[in-house]
Amino acid sequence: MEATQVNFCKRAWLNVWAKKGRSVLLILVSAAILMFVLAGLLIRSAAIKATNQAKADVGATVTLSANRQAAFKQMRQSSSSSSSKSSRPKLTLTPVKLSDATKIAQLSNVGSYNVTSTTSANAKSYDTVSTSTGMGGSSSGGPGGMKSGSSSSGDTQIDGVTATSLTSDFSDKQSKIVKGRGITTSDKNTNHVVIEKELASQNNLSVGDTMTFKQTTGSKTTVKVKVVGIYKASSSSSSTAGPMSTDPSNTVYTSYTLANSIKGSKYAGTADSVTFNVTNPSKVSSVKTAGNKLISSSKYSLSTDDASYQTVKASMSSVESFANKIVWLVAIAGTIILALIVILMIRERRFEIGVLLSLGEARWKIVAQFFTEMVMVLVVALAIAGVGGKFVGNQLGSQLVSQTATTTQTTSSTTSNQPGGSSQGGGGQPGGQGQNGGPGRTTNSTKQANTKLAITVSAVDLAELGGFGLAITFLSIMIASGGILRLEPRKVLIS
Repeated sequence: MEATQVNFCKRAWLNVWAKKGRSVLLILVSAAILMFVLAGLLIRSAAIKATNQAKADVGATVTLSANRQAAFKQMRQSSSSSSSKSSRPKLTLTPVKLSDATKIAQLSNVGSYNVTSTTSANAKSYDTVSTSTGMGGSSSGGPGGMKSGSSSSGDTQIDGVTATSLTSDFSDKQSKIVKGRGITTSDKNTNHVVIEKELASQNNLSVGDTMTFKQTTGSKTTVKVKVVGIYKASSSSSSTAGPMSTDPSNTVYTSYTLANSIKGSKYAGTADSVTFNVTNPSKVSSVKTAGNKLISSSKYSLSTDDASYQTVKASMSSVESFANKIVWLVAIAGTIILALIVILMIRERRFEIGVLLSLGEARWKIVAQFFTEMVMVLVVALAIAGVGGKFVGNQLGSQLVSQTATTTQTTSSTTSNQPGGSSQGGGGQPGGQGQNGGPGRTTNSTKQANTKLAITVSAVDLAELGGFGLAITFLSIMIASGGILRLEPRKVLIS
């Protein structure tokens, strides 16, 4: 029996070697089929890796802030019950208690968090940067505060944070430290500040110098601070500032404790908002649910921002789905093509098959000979596909990611520009400006993820490709073997 098995294996080798032209054709066809199958497998694998990597790279946040809907509801109720039009109630936002924020920070999947407390003050020992509005005026005054004499808002915006590195402007590289250092957790309960480069240049201030603010509310006392760092804001900051807002260069970063001190003693231990960085973006919903159970007051709300993660996830899901379609379509088409080639090959070898059958060779051994010949061809084709599959995968993957990213970006822009579309609001700032999207905002902006598929060919990929190749070859031989099983040796030899 072993001699017979060796016999049909030897016949398969001699036939492949003797029919070099046919063997080369089969190798090229098989290599082309396997190359596209491998490209699909590589793109699918890379898309899965990119999605998993996005969980760590793009991140997601949960922000604890004042519940604006509850505040508006209370204002409307007070307005309906008030009979005097001159004393109409105002929107009052409740500051976030840091004790509640500490509880949420201890939840699983919550990493670092940033406390934000924003207010304003008037300049006393320095000149603020004035910006022309194009309407014959300027947006800020000189020393001593606003020229309008307003007592409710100042010419210098103060953004109190836990650390500047945790704010969106600095993490997104829109602002960067050029001298000294940024605000860190060690600056808590200190009078250290980080000022903008233009403000520093205009007043000849450097790291280590001091400057003085003047409170806009209460006793309007002065606050002396020390410059520990100088940052450069992005060039687009000025263009996005409204006509009635102070120049972005007049934004000063400090610890949230100093910002609370400038706002007033009643704001100690509070914040406008607290932003928690979720280590696993896919768990952002569960973090929000667990956080809501810890909030002791309906005056607070938790909002999530995982838009960047969802964008990458959606993009990679489309890539992965398309890669699966490539694999199956090429596998089905390859099976059909190889089956047709094997059927034609069998027709050319009818006499050979008739001789073998007349000599008593079992039909299954003849089928096994054809399968062995195709396996020999498959081994060479697999080596060629392993070399060319990475190149094809890179070309298809980059083109696919580019198209998917463009589609996703267009969809996101259309959604954000629709009437009623909204961005995540901050918690507001009692006594401050309360502007959404200001320089100190720590919610993540939706970034266009420059996702690149890391196409690499591993032993696992080649093993999976080999399995697909064997399956395609086996199906092809089985489809074509029907003709072998129906052949009658006498009729073949006579014809």
